[in-house]
Amino acid sequence: MEYIADENRYKKMEYRRCGNSGLMLPAVSLGLWHNFGHIDNQENARSILRLAFDEGITHFDLANNYGPPPGSAEENFGKIFKEDFIKYRDELIISTKAGWGMWPGPYGDFGSKKYLVASLDQSLKRMGLDYVDIFYHHRPDPQTPLEETMTALDLIVRQGKALYVGISSYQPDETEKAIKILRELGTPCLIHQPKYSMFERWVENGLMDVLTKEKVGCIPFSPLAQGLLSNKYLQGIPEGSRAASHRGNGAIEENQITEANISRVRLLNELAKERGQNLAQMALAWILKNPAVTSVLIGVSKPEQVTDSIQCIKNYQFSADELYRIETILK
Repeated sequence: MEYIADENRYKKMEYRRCGNSGLMLPAVSLGLWHNFGHIDNQENARSILRLAFDEGITHFDLANNYGPPPGSAEENFGKIFKEDFIKYRDELIISTKAGWGMWPGPYGDFGSKKYLVASLDQSLKRMGLDYVDIFYHHRPDPQTPLEETMTALDLIVRQGKALYVGISSYQPDETEKAIKILRELGTPCLIHQPKYSMFERWVENGLMDVLTKEKVGCIPFSPLAQGLLSNKYLQGIPEGSRAASHRGNGAIEENQITEANISRVRLLNELAKERGQNLAQMALAWILKNPAVTSVLIGVSKPEQVTDSIQCIKNYQFSADELYRIETILK
């Protein structure tokens, strides 16, 4: 059946300006890191994408190596895009990245101009797109001069293959330098994508200050600590979960599910209930409370998790007492 998007989709979502740009992103964006590879059920993937768009999620975030196998999330997204979303292309923000190992030899990893340009060309072919809206350098490269990597991002925009560029997982000092180089080249850095959750707080040690000062957007990934900050692990590791499946590729591993972490999660869960939210909704709201955050990236394995997650936008205000209790639990 032909997919027709819900005509009320834009009334359901909040949109936030991304840094000092004209671009608005949904407060909740959909990441395709897991559950869109060749090993996954494609009808489920299609249902997730359709429902997300129906709920006002206009931003789909990919990378060259998402799968498994690497490249397969982009391929599968490309097929679904062609069948369901091509007529909505101008309502979508589609992003991809390069920076991790993608093909053998010295030109398929890190941050050289050779790798970034070739990788994006491959990504566009896999997805059947003329351009992406945002192209990221996925991680810093200690061996390649930052000027080369940023010049490659600038070139890609000038070639019309991306509208905006961003960086991911850069430390505060690297971020500041990258922003400065891109500004001088005339292609400003739109956004930074860091790992950030209640259990992963490194961005608070300077990165958020840099992004606020420089007026660059922020879109955290893994806001639920790969599912730990959800109801999934309250009773230990359930069968069929990512932790039990050992699927790799950044999925949660059993050694992260410690007794200490589970006790924290249970206490946080009690507070979430008092707020009228479930744990995942509170964990997402906790990220969105920060005015430096443009959007938060969710990863879901079934459509109903999309509907559940976006409830976080109904309440991301926290009292001083609630914030104090969260900090006490997390210590």
